[in-house]
Amino acid sequence: MINKNRQITPLLFIDKMSNLREEKQFNAAMSFSNLHKIPVRIWQFYYQGFKNQKGWSRQVWVIILLKLFIMFFVLKLFFFPNFLKTNYTNDQDRSDHVIENLTNPKL
Repeated sequence: MINKNRQITPLLFIDKMSNLREEKQFNAAMSFSNLHKIPVRIWQFYYQGFKNQKGWSRQVWVIILLKLFIMFFVLKLFFFPNFLKTNYTNDQDRSDHVIENLTNPKL
């Protein structure tokens, strides 16, 4: 708080200093020289989190990752063929088909 004599009271001074410290930490974290460290810090965050998990939670993550692999890779290979690549030989025919279906959808 500022009193009548325009002096900064200790509470306001501490508050301003903590704001400056937080701003400096944010600026230091976002500077161009530290941008290459961001992926490393993200990797370390997740690595430490998975390292400190209990055994049952690791098993749950293995099941989740296995299900995602089956859904996105195995099912795509067998049940979702590439329609445009199998039915059209060049890019111009493919793009014409896409534009025609986007602008004139069958109802």
